[in-house]
Amino acid sequence: MNEWMNHPAMENLDPVKLELFKAAAAQTKGKSGNSMAAVMMALITSARKNGISFTPEEMTLILDVLKDGKSKEEQDQIDSMVNMVTGMLKNQNQK
Repeated sequence: MNEWMNHPAMENLDPVKLELFKAAAAQTKGKSGNSMAAVMMALITSARKNGISFTPEEMTLILDVLKDGKSKEEQDQIDSMVNMVTGMLKNQNQK
């Protein structure tokens, strides 16, 4: 799961975001796609509280990390969870 550390996008990544990525990877190791929703929400919430936002490219990168080593079914569950979380965040931002 540590191949992502060598991804070219990591070279210029904000160190704070890199630490969040590492924490997400550690927290999701061995978990199923469905149980990752809480980890993902915590990551996003924590980042927002600290004034951190992720670019679409950064979100794609972290999702790739979360999906690494998972079955196709679990990857689909992660994608579904991301869609759900994204919808919830859009609703929060509209209020």
